[in-house]
Amino acid sequence: MAFWQARDFLFCGVCGTLLTFDSIRSASCPLCGFKRMAKEIEGKETRYTVTAEDIRRELKIEPFVTLESSMQEVVVQRPVITKTCPECNHSKAEYYTRQMRSADEGETAFYECTKCQHKFKD
Repeated sequence: MAFWQARDFLFCGVCGTLLTFDSIRSASCPLCGFKRMAKEIEGKETRYTVTAEDIRRELKIEPFVTLESSMQEVVVQRPVITKTCPECNHSKAEYYTRQMRSADEGETAFYECTKCQHKFKD
């Protein structure tokens, strides 16, 4: 059986429309009348993946990273906090967190000085 036939069992074989169950014995196409027996569908499983981008698009949420200029440069704005840089002693630093180890341990905070761009962590 071809790959497309193995996963398209819920769609009409003639026009591609989603089949509807009109009885416990068969499913039919509402457009062209194609029928598929329930035994052909029974026990089969469908899977699909939803990404964060799919959710943002559906909810009409702006992306976290915006692309600007003709060169498509990525601009990321990080929060700025009061944190002293160990290199230049400047009092402001941007920060971000990453999960570096297993999920049951805390995140690691990374800092970048807004003056000299020195990167450090706690």
